[in-house]
Amino acid sequence: QVHLVESGGGLVQPGGSLRLSCVGSDFTLDYYHIGWFRQAPGKEREMVSCSTSDGDAYYSDSAKGRFTISRDSAKNTVYLSMINLELEDTALYYCAGAAPTYDGFKYYCHQGSPRGLGTQVTVSS
Repeated sequence: QVHLVESGGGLVQPGGSLRLSCVGSDFTLDYYHIGWFRQAPGKEREMVSCSTSDGDAYYSDSAKGRFTISRDSAKNTVYLSMINLELEDTALYYCAGAAPTYDGFKYYCHQGSPRGLGTQVTVSS
């Protein structure tokens, strides 16, 4: 069964950093577009970042300059490195297959499948 497993979340103070990992099981992530998404209580799901199979990376406006998506082919893993975390970054973060799209202004990714269960990131002082 194809699935994704996230790890690396936790409790961090504002200004802190975390690195989230997304490991693929029974499929090779290099062949797929993979995105990181998040959902906070009472808020809509949003794309944080996505990495295309041909090496492009897209970021939400809130993630740009603070978050970096990367891949490690040998480990079949996609990472999301986050620095300067803010209270507003608190959410359940999950990785999923992604579908890149262009809306005339910018590139972003729709969530596809499969998706993982997520890892909680809590930013609090």
